[in-house]
Amino acid sequence: MFYEPKHGHGLPHDPLKAIVAPRPIGWISTLDTQGRPNLAPYSFFNLVHTRPALLAFTSETLKHSAKNAIETGEFVFNLATRPLFAAMNASSGSLPEGVSEFAAAGIAEAPSRMVKPPRVALSPAALECRVTQAMEMTDLDGQPSGGWLIIGQVVGVHIAEAVLNNGHFDAVAAQTIARCGYRDYAELTALFAAPRPDDA
Repeated sequence: MFYEPKHGHGLPHDPLKAIVAPRPIGWISTLDTQGRPNLAPYSFFNLVHTRPALLAFTSETLKHSAKNAIETGEFVFNLATRPLFAAMNASSGSLPEGVSEFAAAGIAEAPSRMVKPPRVALSPAALECRVTQAMEMTDLDGQPSGGWLIIGQVVGVHIAEAVLNNGHFDAVAAQTIARCGYRDYAELTALFAAPRPDDA
């Protein structure tokens, strides 16, 4: 099978999100300009640089989290895990602007240290970020897509001691989850290690 996306795929459901999977989930917490908290998961998310540490998430429209991050210059990434799946999923619902997903989904907040938005108290890892760039994405013709890319520099890192194993972050112990295609998710249950050709 081959298709050009501009002409459609002819399948019952778009396969792209299933092909580019699993994807880490950016469970993003922000505050609006009035100081009201917001929390939402984004599956178009990743670590994109290490020095400095930069995270990026995209919003296919200017949703509350993206708008808040752009306007305030801050956001927090909270690690989504299997025990927190129901809460994370509940936080994906469409709520009116200014209504807290923390409260609506019964998710406890914890204070951040370097930024103002709260973090998810029960998440085993959280990365506090300050926005470095934000832009509306365009297509090949330079036309606005309506989607927004937000990049933030990590300025603070929280890790639960329970998921540190001999100095390593243990993603299996944390029960990290990822987004796949359609309504599918994956839980990280096994890892394997392999040296690179240039490793000493």
